Amino acid sequence: MTTTIILNSLLPPPPPPPPPPQTHSPSGLTRYTTSFPLRYSTTISCNVQTTKAFAVPRRNAVALILSSYFFSGVGLHDAAFAQPSIGLREYIDTFDGYSFRYPQNWIPVRGAGADIFFRDPYVLDENISVELSSPSSSRYKSVEDLGPPQEAGEKVLKQYLTEFMSTRLGVKRESNILSTSSRVADDGRIYYQVEVNIKSYASNNELAVMPQDRVVSLEWDRRYLSVLGVENNRLYELRLQTPENVFLEEENDLRQVMDSFRVNKVVG
Repeated sequence: MTTTIILNSLLPPPPPPPPPPQTHSPSGLTRYTTSFPLRYSTTISCNVQTTKAFAVPRRNAVALILSSYFFSGVGLHDAAFAQPSIGLREYIDTFDGYSFRYPQNWIPVRGAGADIFFRDPYVLDENISVELSSPSSSRYKSVEDLGPPQEAGEKVLKQYLTEFMSTRLGVKRESNILSTSSRVADDGRIYYQVEVNIKSYASNNELAVMPQDRVVSLEWDRRYLSVLGVENNRLYELRLQTPENVFLEEENDLRQVMDSFRVNKVVG
């Protein structure tokens, strides 16, 4: 729909105009023509069309911005749809020696067992945390002490599966290492990145005696992204957890979070 709007806040509003005459264009669309009793006059043309509904990403509120410019004899411009960026906020831990950026609308959660833990307040399965090895029992010199990236990825996946071990009957887990890589960041340190997918299947009737009564279905499908770094003789791991369908929507933001992770020398 194309609309022209003339605004003049310095003049009182005009009385309502009489109903405009209708004419029909050759295309079959109804055209309304009117003149405003102001200093400027213009023509409003409305092409009435049917549009389909569109899907809006979960965290991006779509704002309808109508842009009108005042030029002599110039009509209005098309409406624009804008999707504002979610934005990232930096977290710095000077005591333990690490920093990273996280989505600014995520909230901290206490008692989660990690050194720091943030969660999406709307998608509770989406979160970020940092795990540290014990300063008294670890003597890491480099992340390469874990072996090559693929070997480190197998250790990361094994740790995840151990943590998600379930005593429920009829639960089955499928897991895959999607990618492993090594990079040198702008601080000169080597970081490993590991991405894994884990699917959990469960029976809707755990106590059923007959196998045909134990129907197994997918209960969750998640992606886990880890960034590993070493400093202060400790192993640091940034962990991102997100449902696979959400990851597809937010991949750009989440990869910025991964790339922002840094380990820092603790002074004193």
